[in-house]
Amino acid sequence: MADKDIRALFLAHRRELQAYLTRKVRDGETAAELTQEAFLRYAQQGPGAAAVVHPRSYLYRTAHNLAVDHVRRQRRERTDPVPVDDMEGVADERPSPERVAGGLSDVAAARDALLELPERTRQVFVLTRIDGLTYGDVARRLQISDSSVQKHLARAVKHVMQRLRGRQAGSLE
Repeated sequence: MADKDIRALFLAHRRELQAYLTRKVRDGETAAELTQEAFLRYAQQGPGAAAVVHPRSYLYRTAHNLAVDHVRRQRRERTDPVPVDDMEGVADERPSPERVAGGLSDVAAARDALLELPERTRQVFVLTRIDGLTYGDVARRLQISDSSVQKHLARAVKHVMQRLRGRQAGSLE
């Protein structure tokens, strides 16, 4: 379509199309943007596209679709304000300061229990549980058998768990 034809079409229908869109979206600025988008889509039809027999109808259909898309997008993005009083019923999922302190204390106790272990047992624990290596990788790295890795790991886990249980039992008394 020639620039002259698009300009004539724009001058002939812009105001009525924008008024239509303003009623649909209830915002003059958005209606102006959607009006421009409708004309832009009309102008961007390539030579391979079917010829538009009724340009005014095409513009209204395009404008209507753009308005529907805009309203849907607004509904998805909208967040309604909530009174502060209504927020009191929402559970706070953050751990309490006491729980955080307890967790840090448990980590410190587990670290202390690991430090009580023999060097090789501590190495196996760190390599498997902290570094995430497989038993085979740890065995090769430390030049021990897979079964030795399993025995060291079992010993380490048992020792740490006993220390943590003993600590918890002491805190309940």
